[in-house]
Amino acid sequence: MARPDIAEARKLTDGEINDQIDGIRRELFTLRFEQATRRLEKPHRFKAARIRLAQLMTVKTERSRATVAS
Repeated sequence: MARPDIAEARKLTDGEINDQIDGIRRELFTLRFEQATRRLEKPHRFKAARIRLAQLMTVKTERSRATVAS
């Protein structure tokens, strides 16, 4: 699975970023639940989801700091 590109995250609107952040957090919750009940089949999805979440949070922070600075 290829790592998501942060340039794709920068193209999204603020609302889309917030929606994706919420979705990824739900996905991580589900993955943790599956891991706890020993039903997790693809553990590599943790890393991909955490990387994507970090990228989205970085873009969100960059935008909020840009609006405060101007």
